[in-house]
Amino acid sequence: MDEYEQQALSELVSWKKKVAKKSGRLERMSKKVQIKVNSYIPDQVQKMITESIKGMIEAVLSGSKYMSKERNVMLLSLQQKEEWVAETVNAYRKTAVIEGVGTGAAGLLIGMADFPLLLSIKMKLLFEISRIYGFDPNKYEERLFILHIFQMAFSSEEKRMETLTIIEEWDSGKWPEIDWQEFQQEYRDHIDVIKIFQLVPGFGAAVGAYANHHLLEQLGETAVNCYRIRLLKE
Repeated sequence: MDEYEQQALSELVSWKKKVAKKSGRLERMSKKVQIKVNSYIPDQVQKMITESIKGMIEAVLSGSKYMSKERNVMLLSLQQKEEWVAETVNAYRKTAVIEGVGTGAAGLLIGMADFPLLLSIKMKLLFEISRIYGFDPNKYEERLFILHIFQMAFSSEEKRMETLTIIEEWDSGKWPEIDWQEFQQEYRDHIDVIKIFQLVPGFGAAVGAYANHHLLEQLGETAVNCYRIRLLKE
């Protein structure tokens, strides 16, 4: 194990500790606010989010929408791969910020479009990251792994711990299917507080930019550490 891999392993251990850390008082209070905010979200938005997530899961599992270009990474070190991943996350984050500003500035009807657009950006990013790390998303189990990364990034404390266990045992061939209803509820609960303010005209532009930047950053960090679990184990 070279110096960079040792550093990556140390960062992975720290990340796992952060994932396992119990929610503090502020986080518990935020959850109560989140539940309250969720009750104010219009039914049409609730339905649109649900259908968008269901459609995304179906598209990922069928391999019909998010295929990425093949990457020749066999001779790359972990450091070189992760430098490439960082550049890719940065590029997708910029796209998400621009998209968040545009849809957030337009208010409710156009702002609603941000949810499926952001889902697509996130999923395309995960397919790119999978390729860069040397995994093939043409394989069903790798697409399923991508969905578990997504769920790891945007779920409750309990679900994150459950998903982390699944990811740590992935290469043993234990590949549980995704419950799309639970998946979409976890995602909605995770993002509702910040994203609902994006539907406010004018004010929504700033919120959209911040939210999308933060959510892409969070997804990138989660993906990096989930793939480190598999690669550093080898």
